[in-house]
Amino acid sequence: MNNPTEQATDRIDDLELKISFLEDALEKLDQVVIKQQGQIDALIHEIVTIKSSSTDGGLAAPRNLRDDLPPHF
Repeated sequence: MNNPTEQATDRIDDLELKISFLEDALEKLDQVVIKQQGQIDALIHEIVTIKSSSTDGGLAAPRNLRDDLPPHF
């Protein structure tokens, strides 16, 4: 059986290994969050652009698709 010093060293090594994996996972998750925030910012900008380009500022009732039909229908 291992002596207490060896057991403590083994436990410390295991903890260091787990911390290393956790740090790697945290870095990967951080990159995902950064990417998603960029996508959210782009979508917000696109929504603002669409709302500002509409003639009524996006406040009118939804349009009826039949209004877009050519007159011969």
